[in-house]
Amino acid sequence: MNPSPKRVGPLVVLALLLAGLSWPAPVRAQSQPWSLTNAQRQAFLRYYAPVIFKRANANDGRHGYDWLTNFDFDQDGDFSNNKLHWKQIPQFVDASRTGPSAFDRWRVRPTLYTSMIEYMDGGKNLVLVYHLYHALDKNAAGDYQLHDWERVEMQVKNVVGNPGSGESVAYAVVTQHKRNVVRQQGSTDLNFMQTPTGSHLLIWQAEWSDKLLAAHGQELRFVTEPYSFFAGRMASGGKAEADVNNDDGRKKLHYVFVPEDSAAAVAAFNAQPVRYANADAQASRYDNGTSANWPAVKRVTYELQDIADIVPTHWEFGGYATHWLPDAPESFFLESPVLNEAGQAEVSTGMQRFFSKTRDIENEDDREGYPAKKWFFGTFELNSNASDTGGGGSNAFHDNAWASTVVDSRGRTRASASGYSTSPNAWWWQHDYFVHSGAVDSSDGVEQGFWLPGAWYLGSNGGFDGRWVQLFDDRPGVESGVR
Repeated sequence: MNPSPKRVGPLVVLALLLAGLSWPAPVRAQSQPWSLTNAQRQAFLRYYAPVIFKRANANDGRHGYDWLTNFDFDQDGDFSNNKLHWKQIPQFVDASRTGPSAFDRWRVRPTLYTSMIEYMDGGKNLVLVYHLYHALDKNAAGDYQLHDWERVEMQVKNVVGNPGSGESVAYAVVTQHKRNVVRQQGSTDLNFMQTPTGSHLLIWQAEWSDKLLAAHGQELRFVTEPYSFFAGRMASGGKAEADVNNDDGRKKLHYVFVPEDSAAAVAAFNAQPVRYANADAQASRYDNGTSANWPAVKRVTYELQDIADIVPTHWEFGGYATHWLPDAPESFFLESPVLNEAGQAEVSTGMQRFFSKTRDIENEDDREGYPAKKWFFGTFELNSNASDTGGGGSNAFHDNAWASTVVDSRGRTRASASGYSTSPNAWWWQHDYFVHSGAVDSSDGVEQGFWLPGAWYLGSNGGFDGRWVQLFDDRPGVESGVR
């Protein structure tokens, strides 16, 4: 028998209504589900977009190799030849000095591909991911590789509205090849450029080329000096260098990549977009062993786009064979379609297959794209330190997550959190996501954190899964910075 609701007399109701007219507007309860707007989601991704100091290896006819770019810089709709065509970027730069050419249709457009996980857990929290796209790099063995996959990740806690309203960065993670190096709030290795338009984590990136037992191949490190150090060096025209985590001595830098939507950061560095008309002026010629003073550093703006722009290219019905190999597909159960910026479906719901292995027209590489990345699911191993001798990046936790054989810090497996008991060793639920606590666990195959449970991703539950939703206007065919 259900209990009957208590009745309240009409005079009492009237008194409460009248009294309510003089009460202040209620403060949103932190535990009550609520959602950001898409405009606010864009604003958070812009506000926390990193500033990237980069060492170059640009002498000997390799000028331009170290630029960030985008998956379709050559405007041919084919990712399989990106490495081959990026080797021609010096010709692009050289041709730009003399006017129109076969290269003037290229759009370098330095880009970070982003996603946001928004969820409620005692308040509103975010996981922000920034993938720094490079068309090629070299591994320690000296082999060219297609598509670089280094990323920056941040957990932002206690969000109450617009960015810069009292929330905090609980931890940040950077990719060092297969390692996922973490620094928690309060670490002296976490340094931000604080401006009226953003709080930008300072990151250092190695050059594209190989280097034995040293930082190489676009790997990322935390910058361990405050922004004031760089502001002082810029003002004096001093040496351009940065101290970084787990390494001795300051590292050279020849580029700074600055988020184009942070007007204050752009102004502080006097950063400029890379366009065909100014490509020569924006390309460094410095060798990785040669120091530059700040007047010689190239200051380049970058834009934000969506990981969800690229996800449909992996889909079995999305023309995947142009970009990816037909090997080892990943199966996903989609409850939600992949949505473009207009809210239209680009990938339908249901059980879907995605192909991740890289198709390389030069037949030199078989790296894997987003649907196979451990950081796409949060199933990566956290590491305390970077290493020049390899190691780290164990698959054990990812494999345990796939099999649902290990519980999280709240006693749930992947399958029990999602409610899909048939998913272990068979398929991914598209909204499977493991939120790390930021603590490093030395136990092999175990990480501290929890699986987001059930329908966490619904707006009614205060959630948003930005891995499958496009937020930023693609602006096809235009030059960098053009609106």
